[in-house]
Amino acid sequence: MKQKQKLRHVVAWMSRAEWEQLLENLHSGQAALQTHALHRLSAWRGRFGNNTPVAVESTANLVRCRVLDSTGKLEGDDLVLLYSMALTRFVNIILERQQGKTAKPLRRLAGKLNIPEWIVNLRHDMTHHKLPSLKWCRKGCEFVLNWLRQEYWSRQLNGRLIEDWSSSSEDEEDEEERSKKHEEERARRQREIEGHKKARDLLIHYEREQFQVYEELLRRNSVHGPWPDASSDLSWILAQIKQFSSESRDMLIDALVQDGFLIPTADQLEGLGIDPSEDLLDLWAPCVPRVFLRFWFPLWKVLNSPLFVTLILEKLFAELSNEPTNHRAHYISAWISEILRCNSRSESKAIRKLKMMEERIFVSRVSFQWQELITACLKAPCPATPFLLQLILSDMEKPLPLATQQNLLRLCSIYTQSNHGDSSPNNTDSSQPVYTLESLRERLARATQNRHAHSPNHTPGSAQAPPTTDLQEYLSAETVQERNAVLRGSPWSVCTVSHQAEEAFSLSPASAQSDLLILGIGCTLLKKSLSCFCWSNCLGFGALL
Repeated sequence: MKQKQKLRHVVAWMSRAEWEQLLENLHSGQAALQTHALHRLSAWRGRFGNNTPVAVESTANLVRCRVLDSTGKLEGDDLVLLYSMALTRFVNIILERQQGKTAKPLRRLAGKLNIPEWIVNLRHDMTHHKLPSLKWCRKGCEFVLNWLRQEYWSRQLNGRLIEDWSSSSEDEEDEEERSKKHEEERARRQREIEGHKKARDLLIHYEREQFQVYEELLRRNSVHGPWPDASSDLSWILAQIKQFSSESRDMLIDALVQDGFLIPTADQLEGLGIDPSEDLLDLWAPCVPRVFLRFWFPLWKVLNSPLFVTLILEKLFAELSNEPTNHRAHYISAWISEILRCNSRSESKAIRKLKMMEERIFVSRVSFQWQELITACLKAPCPATPFLLQLILSDMEKPLPLATQQNLLRLCSIYTQSNHGDSSPNNTDSSQPVYTLESLRERLARATQNRHAHSPNHTPGSAQAPPTTDLQEYLSAETVQERNAVLRGSPWSVCTVSHQAEEAFSLSPASAQSDLLILGIGCTLLKKSLSCFCWSNCLGFGALL
């Protein structure tokens, strides 16, 4: 560890010899030498300006009192007033500079600086009570001068005074501030711990009441029918949850998205008659089981507010970006899809009113920040991302261009290895862009077959042969030059190795150059089609390219 560099200060004296001579004259006891020293201190104050050390100023004041006292020209009362002023200023300047933001008794501060209590009491009498006698004033002056010589002058002479009293006061104040911030941080953490514990306790009590309701429905063999209205105990719990949400909404949302609540455990699913096997989960189009939805419906109804819906949707997307397990990802995606479906504009008001009391967790449409919602969805890629993205795109108040929507959905399908709509490689619509190597080969094969079919030298067997030669043989020279220019300088530029090298480093049954060209064309098409939607900021799929 590097040693702390010694701080350097600009001083008013010219040399060490001048300092030693002035110190000797101040404590010589001879009025002439002391007067000369006071003149030198006046010159120092002129050089220091407003930065004169408080010890130098206090020493000059007290020595001046002793010089005037030695002349015999002043009355006793006059001397008492002079001494009182000098001693009072010393105590005020030295001790009050140690005060932090919280006032402390002067006696305690004096004890830290090795100043006896009787000096503080003497100052108190001079300020608030009857003036002390001249004897006590002289005694106090003598003690303070000796204290200043020991605590300031001698330390300066030996080079051991690292920092003055003002800096020590600042350090003490900083220490108090750090201590206060530490206490506030500890209190905040304690409140968070208690808040999360209270949220979990309320949700656990809610689940217990709902499981009792389910058991009662199970005995009546009416599990799939409408659930009864909330009991008095459940209503009280819901009132407590609503009150807690108004005070600590974020803590309640954090607790809700934990395992055991909106994300059920295997035991909870079995308790509700739902098969917990992951083999039955639809990861591509998740949906909340109806029984589990009705289980939480009273809570959603109580917390039904646009702000709560927006915050919990953001939290669900944030949890989805943490790469959860398939089980957790399924139920997070399912709740997201449930929220988006309830917010859909596609259904009429009559249907909304019909489903209001049974299946909708909220009724009033929420105005989401759609661009931020799309960004959050694309930053949390999972098998259900194309499905969720389709719900968002179809519900936007100001929808994106249709081509951009299709490109986003196809990109998500490729990234998540899912077949979404017409982005499947088996799509036979030649008007749609090509996004995979297989679909490009199939499209090229169809184009070759059509060209041979219309050729006068066409033979029936020739149309069935798959393309085995280089891709550039089927493209015009202008097209090849245009695509090579687009790819030039990028990581997907066309490989220029020889055919012998291609055979040694082939990427697939087709040639390496063809594969690289196909992949580069596909990436270029993607980037061009998504340029209107701020590729770099909204997609977050840099790993794909």
